[in-house]
Amino acid sequence: MTLATTPASDVAHEAARRRTFAIISHPDAGKTTLTEKFLLYAGAVAEAGAVKARAGRRSATSDWMAMEQQRGISITSTALQFSYRDCVVNLLDTPGHRDFSEDTYRVLAAADAAVMVLDAAKGIEAQTLKLFEVCRARQLPVLTFINKYDRPGRDALELLDELEKQLDLRPTPVTWPVGIAGDFRGVIDRRTGEFVKFTRTARGATAAEEQRLDATRAAAEEGDAWTHAVEECELLDAVGGSVDVESFLAAETSPLFVGSALTNFGVRHLLDAIVDLAPAPTARVAASGETRAVDAAFSGFVFKIQANMDPAHRDHVAFVRVCSGHFERGMTVTRADTGKAFSTKYAASMFGSDRDTIDDAYPGDVIGLVNASDLRIGSSLYESEPVAFPPIATLAPELFARARAKDTGRYKQFQRGLAQMEQEGVVHVLRDPHGDPTPVLAAVGQMQFEVFAHRLEHEFGAAVELSPTPHTVARRTDAETAAQFPHIGGLLVLLQRDGTLLALFESQWLLQRLEGQHPDWVLDPILIDAAEPPQ
Repeated sequence: MTLATTPASDVAHEAARRRTFAIISHPDAGKTTLTEKFLLYAGAVAEAGAVKARAGRRSATSDWMAMEQQRGISITSTALQFSYRDCVVNLLDTPGHRDFSEDTYRVLAAADAAVMVLDAAKGIEAQTLKLFEVCRARQLPVLTFINKYDRPGRDALELLDELEKQLDLRPTPVTWPVGIAGDFRGVIDRRTGEFVKFTRTARGATAAEEQRLDATRAAAEEGDAWTHAVEECELLDAVGGSVDVESFLAAETSPLFVGSALTNFGVRHLLDAIVDLAPAPTARVAASGETRAVDAAFSGFVFKIQANMDPAHRDHVAFVRVCSGHFERGMTVTRADTGKAFSTKYAASMFGSDRDTIDDAYPGDVIGLVNASDLRIGSSLYESEPVAFPPIATLAPELFARARAKDTGRYKQFQRGLAQMEQEGVVHVLRDPHGDPTPVLAAVGQMQFEVFAHRLEHEFGAAVELSPTPHTVARRTDAETAAQFPHIGGLLVLLQRDGTLLALFESQWLLQRLEGQHPDWVLDPILIDAAEPPQ
């Protein structure tokens, strides 16, 4: 199908209106709550729901999977598109739990910026550090939100110092707290010098009222708390702690905001900053090293696949980040890795598990291609001008388990579910190249196995038995090296779907011994991407 060409100037204009960002955090820092509040302030939902909903209350918009609603955590990433001011915002909510790191890495490949959410009482935590390193490897600009300041927590200057030392990222506060954590009075807007008084709303369900006071009135009402906050702002001025857009876009500094997502305080400040500071989509670097301009012909790549978002239809959705050009529903595109044509008749904009048919999309947007069962994570799509984007991150698995159907009469359902979970990247499925039909699942964390088992039983009707193996380390190898392994205990060679051989070791010590004894053997680390993996 040939469609009318959209003028490059129109594409560039629409791309300039897009803001596509991901939210990253350690579990329980308030990431999904903040996501809900963005939707509230943008008018995309009428009332925000708590993440860990009590009985009778609805669950978070972004947490649509049954296990997420039961446990009150994000298990899978979600795309949410909404309008705010004159911009189209594509918000990519990510799992906070480390067991789902690989899903988060895929999402970061589709984002142009990130919001890092920190708990005021905990500061930088292990998962936050790990995710930030991936942002740094991708040179993503990062905005920081210190959350839960209405509860007891750490000193704000101490948190800034930790950010700079642990992340080598200079925080540049836009808003600064008046009062200590737990005795939160509001914030100084350092751009205007005004005091924005902290207010609460019932259960945080509606937008918080913003009471802005001038410095004279703030000093009279807040006393010592105001004086202390002003002195700290003067210190920040003295050390150059003000927002610099150029260094922010270069991922060297991070505009910082303080607030409380649960009570909605500070949410609007942050959302405005995303529109004002976060970059619009720009030219993307292809695998060849060349760049694809935003006003070139349509191109994009699949960064996520999800099945059964609509259980009634058992559908299959491929999430595509648009990198260039004007997407029009019904256009025929080409899959770069196979050269095959692909029809886009069933295209939708995503809002959690909800969707609407979409006719147009521009760089930065996320398209849901429904029933696109031929696509794979990392598939590049293009119209007219060929392009292939770099492959998406793969993490080194740390846990392994053999999977068997509990009921052999449900073996077909077991195999169908296994193939689906592998395609989605829920787990990696490894197979014995010598014929043992029992698949071995590979995962970063235990909860991936739990999600796999839960979905296999409830979506495919095939209960599964998982038997952990003793292996803890995986390395890429080749056939020549693998031929040396049969007589070595504690080592197993399995095959990935793409034909890659993986050697599994029962201990790091065994791997190191073999590397020392046989330096010519191929035992390559499984890297996150072209950059060095975070430690």
